[in-house]
Amino acid sequence: MPRSGSRRRPGVRSLCTLAAALGLLLPAAATGHATTPAALREVMFVGNNWEGTADAIEPSGALTRIGRIDVIPDKDQRLAEIYLDPVRLGYFLGIRLGPGEGHDQFVDDMYTTPDASALVVSRPSFADVVSLDLATGRINWRFPVAGYRADHMALSPDGTRVAVSASTANTVHVLDVRTGAQLGSFRTGDKPHENIFTDGGRQLWNMSIGNVETALDAPWLDWTKGDRHITVVDTATFAPIRVIDMRKRLDDAGLGGLSNAVRPAVFSPDGSRLYFQVSFFNGFLEYDVAADRITRVKTLPGSPGTDGDRTTWPNDSRHHGLSISPSGDKLCVAGTVDDYATVVDRATLQEGPLVPASKPYWATVSGDGRSCLISESGADQVTAIDFATGRKTASVSVGRHPQRVRPGRVPSGWTGPATG
Repeated sequence: MPRSGSRRRPGVRSLCTLAAALGLLLPAAATGHATTPAALREVMFVGNNWEGTADAIEPSGALTRIGRIDVIPDKDQRLAEIYLDPVRLGYFLGIRLGPGEGHDQFVDDMYTTPDASALVVSRPSFADVVSLDLATGRINWRFPVAGYRADHMALSPDGTRVAVSASTANTVHVLDVRTGAQLGSFRTGDKPHENIFTDGGRQLWNMSIGNVETALDAPWLDWTKGDRHITVVDTATFAPIRVIDMRKRLDDAGLGGLSNAVRPAVFSPDGSRLYFQVSFFNGFLEYDVAADRITRVKTLPGSPGTDGDRTTWPNDSRHHGLSISPSGDKLCVAGTVDDYATVVDRATLQEGPLVPASKPYWATVSGDGRSCLISESGADQVTAIDFATGRKTASVSVGRHPQRVRPGRVPSGWTGPATG
């Protein structure tokens, strides 16, 4: 599989369940704007991490960018605060040199509120979550997370709560999307990352990935990466229900050479199977939730041009991005370091065509369920791959270094906040 271009990356990041994605489409009133369902338009929002913008794209047909919002309208104020605090400045520069690969990280994750009045965004370098008014671009509320970096989020199926990982504080906050008030929080393993609501929103799964910013990436140094496990909590009390360390499950399956840092993950539609990627691995694993064991592993092709030096792989990722078709019969995988994406048959684990892509860093499902959308962070574009054929159907240019792609809604006719 040819690479899209040679580059050396500096050494140094769930998917939501389908139910969570569908939660975006509910017409419940989560904010004060009175918008009827008939006046809303389905879109996909793309977070341009290094640029500090989010693009809304029409996900069907040829793909079209319909609008953009600035997610850092308060940039000057935030930077002034950071530069007056030596500790915060140290972390800010550390994010730039580590996870940011030489760039500030201004947007990691985002969700629209069900009434399409606001976009809720996590901003890693500013260590916060903000709600942005889609009509004006102004900030409705701001929640500073514990510690010094905000990471992946998840929206509850009813669209009223958002969970965000505070990666340097080993904490997940759960916030009211309307007010930004904290509804609860819980402790995790080292560097919480992916969040997934399950069981109709009654449970929340968090995956901690450990110290991905270090260059101690040799397999025999894996123990230096920290305490990595899955934390499952009851969302009514935020009390732990289960703690799952994949280390033992990997060892029991004869996979002792793989990392136990669970990266992007997705559940089967019935919730019985969890599919997940791990650090440094070109493939994914299948986990039987009830039996508490790994049942299958899929190794995907490597690219002949891939640099074998693991310290050059971004944030310990080799493959980073995983989604599942609404019917549950196909998985879509972003082969980040190997510069491709592919659709895999879930029954046979046979991959389809390897679709060339430049540093694909996320995979999600289009609103109509027909396509997998991947963010090509190395080419500043989003590409659609048909689940049925495994073939690329369209691409659209977006902002600098797109990462997370999430389904959402905007008011009909929206092309961005009003100016002037």
